Amino acid sequence: MFPRRIHPRLGFPPPPVRKYPSAAGRTSRASAPVRLSTPETRLGRAPLGAGAKMAEGPRTERSQEAAGIAAGGGGKMAAVRRVMSNVCSGHRLQTSVEVQVAWKLSSVPLQMLWWLSGAFRPLYFLGTLLLLVYKCQVFSYPQDHLVLDVGLLMTMGVLETAGLYYGAKGNLMEAEGPLAVSLLLTAGTALLAAYFLCWQTLVLWADMALSATRLTLHVLEAMLQMVTIAAFVS
Repeated sequence: MFPRRIHPRLGFPPPPVRKYPSAAGRTSRASAPVRLSTPETRLGRAPLGAGAKMAEGPRTERSQEAAGIAAGGGGKMAAVRRVMSNVCSGHRLQTSVEVQVAWKLSSVPLQMLWWLSGAFRPLYFLGTLLLLVYKCQVFSYPQDHLVLDVGLLMTMGVLETAGLYYGAKGNLMEAEGPLAVSLLLTAGTALLAAYFLCWQTLVLWADMALSATRLTLHVLEAMLQMVTIAAFVS
């Protein structure tokens, strides 16, 4: 400890003198290299040297290789997706073509003819039954012949219903088996229509009109059924 010097006049120590840097000092400081703030300097570590940079090199290469592998895997997955989409689109195209071919094989005129025949069937059976009742009341109709005609009319109704069912099923499913069964049943109902047209006990003009219309529908059905069966088989 050095003794303080006391001013002879004031009795207090002199004020401290602040030294300002000279112009040369300021110039030297301004020309000093700027120290960049890096994560290493902020953490109190020295910047990476040549050895650290050499160690960082393999890490960068490995990261680039991993990125390349990931990009290659993504490319392969994209290629697989494109192949699967092409396969699915081809399958859909093939399915649509098959549906169009199936639609062409099914006979639309035959289906429309069956619809017309089904619409005419109640009128035919109701008219024929009323004509039988009328003939029994007006003319001398034998009892056994009446029973035979009514039985044949009921049989005709059952055969026609079964033929219509099997025919529509075979046409829509493109199966020649049900269509063949329907063709046989149509032939049977055509024979019964011919009986009511020509060979029943009493034939009126109304009977002839109804039976002729029915027989014409059955003949057209049989012809279209044979054409459709030939298309299914070929």
